[in-house]
Order: sequence, then C-alpha cells, then structure tokens
Amino acid sequence: MQRILKKEVFMTALQLNAELYRNLGIIAENETMFEKVVKYVRNLAKKIQEDPTCMTKEEYFRRLDEAEKGPTYRMLPNETMDEMLTRLGYV
Repeated sequence: MQRILKKEVFMTALQLNAELYRNLGIIAENETMFEKVVKYVRNLAKKIQEDPTCMTKEEYFRRLDEAEKGPTYRMLPNETMDEMLTRLGYV
C-alpha cells in the first residue's frame, strides 16, 4: 500500500475569506444546509465571545505590561510549585 502525502497549504486571511464566500455561495442554494451553516457559525462566534482567554493583541500586551508592574515571586531552590503557593498563602 502506497501512502500519498498531502502538501500542506497555507492561506492568507484574504484567501480564506474568498474561499469561505465562494463555498457559502454554493451552500446558499440549499436552504436547509445554509441554516445549518448559519447555526454553526453563530455557535462559533458565541464561544469566542464567552472565552475569557480570547483577546486582541493590544489587550494582551496591555495586560502583560500591567502584570510586570505587580509583585514578583521566586521559587526557592528545590521548592515545588505547591510549596511556593502554600508559602505565599495561595493554598
């Protein structure tokens, strides 16, 4: 049996956008399929909005700058993470 390796294809955001709309045009002709796509996309958008880890690049760097201004803690030699957290009063 011979294996065929697929070449990985990387698309730009513009290419992905064009591909999406091209396929949506085909799907839009079938109302049932189009409703399923809309429902799926709506659920994806909802998950992104609810995910607290999703943030813009600007927000990420702003939060990183704020964290650097706060207190810092170091682990002692041979100290585990649990021991450090207990020492600092987090556990």
